[in-house]
Amino acid sequence: MTINKIQEELVEEFSYLGDWMDKYEHIIQLGKELPLIDEDYKKDENLIKGCQAKVWLHADYKEGKIFFTADSDAIITKGLVSMVIRILSNHTPDEIVHSDLYFVDKLGLKEHLSVTRSNGLVSMIKQMKMYALALQSQVYNN
Repeated sequence: MTINKIQEELVEEFSYLGDWMDKYEHIIQLGKELPLIDEDYKKDENLIKGCQAKVWLHADYKEGKIFFTADSDAIITKGLVSMVIRILSNHTPDEIVHSDLYFVDKLGLKEHLSVTRSNGLVSMIKQMKMYALALQSQVYNN
């Protein structure tokens, strides 16, 4: 499934929810469903810079695709990283680098998240794209 198709699914999922309390509950639920990062990867070098909460992110590269795992010490942040992982995992580095993650605007996250959470979400996306860029350059240089 394409990155845009997954974003559309997520936007549709949220469209059935009423107010922002329901949407926050759904974000928290998504965080509970997040495949957790292996404890071995919960190290300082895997912390995302720019997040107020602690967010550990790890990328595995298998058969030409990147698979992300993560964890956070904050429930909303865990839900946010879960959404980004759902969208970007299981795609090629090239697809991730060139993706336009419009779901943030379509869901109204910028308007309904605190500034620190919004900045953290941007940092998560940036870090995932940086992993993809690094893997993309390794692929092209080999």
